[in-house]
Amino acid sequence: MEATKTQLNPGKILETGMAFFASKTLLTAVNLGVFTLLSEGAHTAQGLKEKLQLHDRGLYDFLDGLVALGFLTRTGIKSNAQYNNTEETYLFLDRNKPTYVGGMLEMANNRLYPFWGNLEEGLKTGAPQNETKHGGKPLFEEIYSSEIKLREFLKAMGGIQMGNFIAFAHGFDFSNYTSLCDIGGAGGYLAIQVAINNDHMNCTSFDLPPVTPVATENIGQMNLSSKVEAKSGDFFKDDFPKADVITLGNVLHDWGTEDKIILIRKAYDALPQGGALVVIENIIDNDRNQNVFGLMMSLNMLIETPEGSDFTASDFDAWATEVGFKETTVMPLTGPSSAVIAIK
Repeated sequence: MEATKTQLNPGKILETGMAFFASKTLLTAVNLGVFTLLSEGAHTAQGLKEKLQLHDRGLYDFLDGLVALGFLTRTGIKSNAQYNNTEETYLFLDRNKPTYVGGMLEMANNRLYPFWGNLEEGLKTGAPQNETKHGGKPLFEEIYSSEIKLREFLKAMGGIQMGNFIAFAHGFDFSNYTSLCDIGGAGGYLAIQVAINNDHMNCTSFDLPPVTPVATENIGQMNLSSKVEAKSGDFFKDDFPKADVITLGNVLHDWGTEDKIILIRKAYDALPQGGALVVIENIIDNDRNQNVFGLMMSLNMLIETPEGSDFTASDFDAWATEVGFKETTVMPLTGPSSAVIAIK
């Protein structure tokens, strides 16, 4: 017993407890545009200081911290140092690249970071801890009230989900289907990826009217207007467009159980026999002890929504079975994300 005790250490406890140090350092670098600037080529610390309007104090600690965290590379040291992106930050954190995932990190920095400071209050009250706490508009009403906020949100959602959309477009068997409708399709990214990778598919991206121009713009930029259409509608008030495949990407976790079932039932009604409902989320493992990100995202739904939460594959199976779907399966995507698929 004593030997076992001596092997224990508080390293993971302290690392996790102080993880906001590293998180805020990365979020700040993304917000400042460090990685976008370095995509032009290596810079000295003084060069970065001048272009990003930083102070001398903390400059080297900030940049070398990003090196130690694995987000920058460096040759030389301090005044002789040259800083550059890693392969990952060059690809994923340059705002000028279509592979940019930093939109979600920008939103995390600008909105979510301060809200998570009130997690304890959220756990005690069950109430959201975002703008609504101080009389602001509900989450989506706030986002949709401004084109700038809306575009930031759509870019964030598209960036964080792009890997999943590509994996789904490549990995799902579309051979028996010809049409797809993405409900809550935001910027049209999922529909675009399915159309690009499956020539026979005709796709629709369905979302609220303020989103339609953005999705139409994205579709046009990809020269896919003949294969992908952006349609306006409210997925609670309106019937879903008919399609062989209905997708819901990071939509169900925004809502409580009753609303989740309403949306699943509306998908069932819009599908033909043999049609597929595909739900892409950070599906929590059935034992609820492995998918850390899925569990943390569910806590984020506590922060952001009145009733939303993430869920397990077995939760989804129960809801889909209740509605009338005959079978469900799980399709792993990227990182902590999966697609749960229900067949009518």
